[in-house]
Amino acid sequence: METPAPEPGQVLVRNEAVGVNYIDVYYRDGSLPGDLPFVPGQEAAGTVVATGEGVTDFAVGDTVAYASHRGAYAPTVAVPAGKLVPVPGGVTARDAAAVLLQGLAAHYLTHDTHPVGAGETVVVLAAAGGLGRLLVQLAAHRGATVIAVVSSAEKEKVALEAGARHVLRYAGFGDRVRELTEGAGAQAVYDSVGADTWRDSLRALGRRGVLVMCGASSGPVPALDTGLLRTGGSLYVTRPTLGDHVPDSEALRARAAEVFALLAAGAMRPLVSQELPLDEAARAHRMLEDRSTTGKLLLIP
Repeated sequence: METPAPEPGQVLVRNEAVGVNYIDVYYRDGSLPGDLPFVPGQEAAGTVVATGEGVTDFAVGDTVAYASHRGAYAPTVAVPAGKLVPVPGGVTARDAAAVLLQGLAAHYLTHDTHPVGAGETVVVLAAAGGLGRLLVQLAAHRGATVIAVVSSAEKEKVALEAGARHVLRYAGFGDRVRELTEGAGAQAVYDSVGADTWRDSLRALGRRGVLVMCGASSGPVPALDTGLLRTGGSLYVTRPTLGDHVPDSEALRARAAEVFALLAAGAMRPLVSQELPLDEAARAHRMLEDRSTTGKLLLIP
């Protein structure tokens, strides 16, 4: 593809690193609708190489990142200025690409969707993945006891290093959470797996607990009998999205600044499991889909 020219209000960014996220898989396989043809990718960081008419917030040479503009799987991308965030000094473009999208998600999930409090018990599924690992870190940072759910011994080590107090396997994890909490259950479960796990996630919740569906790597959750919420203890279920938590550039930049501050303080520590050349994007998707990854995958143009 030809290098684009920035239109009015756009910034041309030379990508240094592109973040790979499960939402890229959802667009590719049609789980999320999109006009064809399209370039995948939502997240990247790099350097401003040109600005369009009317852009005053950014200048050539600035390090910037974005997390909600599709088309990131490319060497250069023209991005609306309102979707860009400045990357502060001391944060590399690679770190920004590794943390921004999932860091924004982990932030609103633990600060807004369910404001995690000290002394609570929360459960994080896929706890060694890119989002799960950050959720473990932020929940532990806010004083919660974190129960991680993973699929292997290798991922168990990753979850413990991130701050989990207990680590479980998937089989029957709902009952195991009940045992660990002496029958009380958890205040929140962050479930990014979906079809294979949602019943155990409900089982793991205590009275008035909240099931946060933040992904569906095993497929979508079927139609829900709300009677399960009543008999489970007046439970809540929610499916939040990034767009509703950063609806404009002001909210995006404010939340991104908090994410970068947590990164600088060491409360949020991204783990890049592998960097692949951009032309190996298909391999990156296969790695996500077979759940063989820990931490974050980056594509390098």
